[in-house]
Amino acid sequence: MTMANRTFQAINPATGERLEPAFAVATEDDVARACILASEAFEAYARTSPEARAAFLRAIADGLESGGEEIVARAHVETALPLPRLRSELARTCAQLRLFAGVIEEGSWVDARIDTADPNRTPPKPDVRSMRRPLGPVAVFGASNFPLAFSTAGGDTASALAAGNPVIVKAHPAHPGTSDLVARVIAASIERCALPRGTFALLFDDGIEVGQSLVRHPAIRAVGFTGSRRGGEALMRLAAQRPDPIPVYAEMSSVNPVIVFPDALRERATSIADGLHASFTLGVGQFCTNPGVVLVPVGTEGDAFVNLLTERTRATAAGAMLTPSISNAYREGQASLAKHGAELVARGSDGTFAASGQAALWQVAAAGTLAEPNLLEEVFGPSTLVVRYADLAEVERFVQALDGQLTATVHALPEELRDHEQLVALLATKVGRLVANQFPTGVEVSHAMVHGGPFPATSDGRSTSVGTHAIERFTRYVAYQNWPDDALPEELRHANPRRVWRRET
Repeated sequence: MTMANRTFQAINPATGERLEPAFAVATEDDVARACILASEAFEAYARTSPEARAAFLRAIADGLESGGEEIVARAHVETALPLPRLRSELARTCAQLRLFAGVIEEGSWVDARIDTADPNRTPPKPDVRSMRRPLGPVAVFGASNFPLAFSTAGGDTASALAAGNPVIVKAHPAHPGTSDLVARVIAASIERCALPRGTFALLFDDGIEVGQSLVRHPAIRAVGFTGSRRGGEALMRLAAQRPDPIPVYAEMSSVNPVIVFPDALRERATSIADGLHASFTLGVGQFCTNPGVVLVPVGTEGDAFVNLLTERTRATAAGAMLTPSISNAYREGQASLAKHGAELVARGSDGTFAASGQAALWQVAAAGTLAEPNLLEEVFGPSTLVVRYADLAEVERFVQALDGQLTATVHALPEELRDHEQLVALLATKVGRLVANQFPTGVEVSHAMVHGGPFPATSDGRSTSVGTHAIERFTRYVAYQNWPDDALPEELRHANPRRVWRRET
């Protein structure tokens, strides 16, 4: 592995300009040093009180807000994302840090369970108490499409830190300057809160070597990743090949199907077309929940709906995509749709950006997707594929053949949902989130949210990367049997000094 004596620069995707400063690619020694410091920090950081960790998360949020304009300005030139979008994303990042602060103070996330002793039972029943404990240092990979909310201080970092784990972030090469500014805020918060120096580290790379080295290092106990299926699967293989395999929580690939039922189409064709167009072109289509497939009935009403989408697509201006490589991959995805039998219905206007994304609307018969599964591969960008179905029995066959997805959306009248409970139940086996009469782009950061799904949407469909359940990924259960009360964690002591919700038998 060669990682020494190399620098790289971010590129403005709108202009192609190389941005100062240059960032040094981490060396093998840098990776090892960060991992050793994180391992040393874990013992102390894992023992910090929930109040101390909550204060740390809130300090990061306060620091991000204080330096927000500089952070947003840098993110804008590195990603070409609009300033209002980035300000909103910064607010979301701060909100999720504070949300996790509240979660760890409240305490029920540890899932404390107490089975009290019964010496008179035959055989005698021991006293057993269990709760979630942190895993150890976590490697987090920054995401290209969310330079704040899914990157250096994003949801993976927030949830891992909240659980009591040090974090090492591998910055995404598309926005190193943004990552550096955010990391400086985290470092200042560590100092302000008197936490161990190895609680957090940021490493730079313009390729894959640093990430590979991180995942292989024995100090790393889990991985959080948001990106391509190819990248996620590569990390999964690396983690599985270790002498001590570790979990990789990877969010990877999803086409997020939208199913339009006949009666809903008849009543709300225009509003559905408006919402769908806005959803698949939002942010130049660079959302993991972008609706890449929409199922529409055959016939005159379905034809009229496609005409509505055609008009809106043709009127769509091109936008700058996040990186030249993402723009190239988008064009390759379009070529793959054509190669496998999809019909190009409409394109938006072209652009002059260095990394340009042009909206596109495609169409195919439902039978075509069953014959050519490649049509249902994710195309990351402002494109959607209209799949025309003859009846809802054909929709059911489509869903049966569907890979795991982050979301599925149903536009239907209440009676249509009641009449097709079996189809909806089948759909629920394929996705992490079912959306009714709305659209999947936009993921609420909340206690109930599930942003995950069966493979290949994620590496582990039992987890979520958004919402407070995300903290569970970076923990393991520990049971204490016949342990002296005053030596137990506070959450498990008889008097319950932290006043957490517990299951007691």
